[in-house]
Amino acid sequence: MGGGVGAILRPAAWSCLQTVQKLSQRRDISSWLNRWFPKTPAKSVVAQKTPIKVELVAGKTYRWCVCGRSKKQPFCDGSHFFQRTGLSPLKFKAQETRVVALCTCKATQKAPYCDGTHRSERVQKAEVGSPL
Repeated sequence: MGGGVGAILRPAAWSCLQTVQKLSQRRDISSWLNRWFPKTPAKSVVAQKTPIKVELVAGKTYRWCVCGRSKKQPFCDGSHFFQRTGLSPLKFKAQETRVVALCTCKATQKAPYCDGTHRSERVQKAEVGSPL
C-alpha cells in the first residue's frame, strides 16, 4: 500500500513542481521585460541649450531624439534603448527641402522643431544631461 500511495502522490507533486517552475519562468521573463521596457519611461534630458540647424531633404524620413541621450543630436542613435529609458524617437518625414532648427533641449511643444523654449529660465538653469 505504501508504494501505491507514493505512486499516486508523485504525479501530483510533479504537477505542482511544474506549476512552480512555470510561475518562476514568468517572473524571470517579466522582470527582464521590465528592465528593458519600463512601464514608466524616463524623463528626457537636456542635450543642449540651443537648437541645431539642419537641412532636411524632402521625402526623407528622420528619427528625432526624444530622450536627449543620443550622441548624434538632434537625431537618434539608439541610446534610448541601450540606456533603457522607455522612450522612443519621433519619426517624421520632411515635406520639403529646407533648413530648420531642431530642438535639443527636449522641452519644445512643437517637436521636433525648436519653439524657443530653450530660452526659458527653467531650461537655462538646468544642467546639460539632467531632466527638466
